[in-house]
Amino acid sequence: MKILVINAGSSSMKYQLIDMKDESVLAKGNCERIGVDGHFKHTTGDGRTYETDVVMNNHTEAFVQIKNALIDEQYGVIKELSEVSAIGHRIVQGGALFSESTIVTEEVIKGIESLIPLAPLHNAAHVQGIKACLEVFGKDVPEVVVFDTAFHSTMPQKAFMYPVPYEYYEKYAVRRYGFHGTSHRYVSQRCAELMGKDIKDTKIITCHLGNGSSITAIDGGKVIDTSMGLTPLDGIMMGTRTGSLDPSVVTFIAEKEHFSPSEMDTVLNKKSGFLGISGVSSDDRDVSSAAADGNTRAQLAIDMLEYEILKYIGSYTAVLGGVDAIVFTAGIGENQYSHRENVCHNLAYMGVKIDDEVNKKAIRGVEGKISTPDSSVEVFVIPTNEELVIARDTMELVK
Repeated sequence: MKILVINAGSSSMKYQLIDMKDESVLAKGNCERIGVDGHFKHTTGDGRTYETDVVMNNHTEAFVQIKNALIDEQYGVIKELSEVSAIGHRIVQGGALFSESTIVTEEVIKGIESLIPLAPLHNAAHVQGIKACLEVFGKDVPEVVVFDTAFHSTMPQKAFMYPVPYEYYEKYAVRRYGFHGTSHRYVSQRCAELMGKDIKDTKIITCHLGNGSSITAIDGGKVIDTSMGLTPLDGIMMGTRTGSLDPSVVTFIAEKEHFSPSEMDTVLNKKSGFLGISGVSSDDRDVSSAAADGNTRAQLAIDMLEYEILKYIGSYTAVLGGVDAIVFTAGIGENQYSHRENVCHNLAYMGVKIDDEVNKKAIRGVEGKISTPDSSVEVFVIPTNEELVIARDTMELVK
């Protein structure tokens, strides 16, 4: 069975074609700048690459590019589209409507559309992606939606509720949802496998650290708390997002600068975090390089990030009543060994010990344990694979 995994953004559409026989990636690529000037890149599993600038006015036109590339004589990986058995879509916000992956129907599409106010850019784009696939493949090819929020649906009410008037929860579904669920789900399950344990017998803290970051407490395979909230703005500081802060900071700055809600939203989501503190970049690599050159604001940004990761791990250890393993994943978590080193050395009071040399080698896709044999808590670097989770869920449902 071959499954096409789609991750549609507001102006992009990423994809992977996965052969579920051995879970190998046959091809992957990205349609970028949809509705602007357009750029398309397609890479096969054996290394053939096709790249071009092409105008794509909407997601349907983008999907045509994907279809043509998959069956292209020179760069294709299948002979005809009928080889694609099903399509799996990543959906950011499932709200309280969707607690598990599901097959696409008209009702499901309407449900995802109803949640657009909770994730305006993401969910609207996901709906466009689903409809584009329907236009190109027709209704005979089953489509499945896998929600970022679903893995977090096991959180108890005491963890997901906000202490604002209860009527806002009833009227507008204001609560903590959490994101990066497919990533946290994959790496926690993989962590249990590497530990040689049933996930039901584990307490794991997973740190998904990238341009967007979230940390999750998982007890027996079920999420009991996570750092992102109603939106992906909450939690630790990120590339351009603030993370958690005193709400009065928002009203104070808005009043002083005469910002509209929209302008304030731009400050919080696009001008803060690493970019706002360092003044250098939103990219951890650029900020780390600047800090190494003596830039004090860049170093401050790094210090703040590591401090916040440390705080979340500490608080989640308390919530879990102890922790068996800590996992680092995503772009920063997988590749920035110095952050892992600094965080873990500050967890020595918990009995955490890592092998610094092993830790330095655990980059660029390397998976494995970086803690020492006598560490009280096992520490892992596990490259995330959200596409594989989506493909597996899709296969199970269409079977």
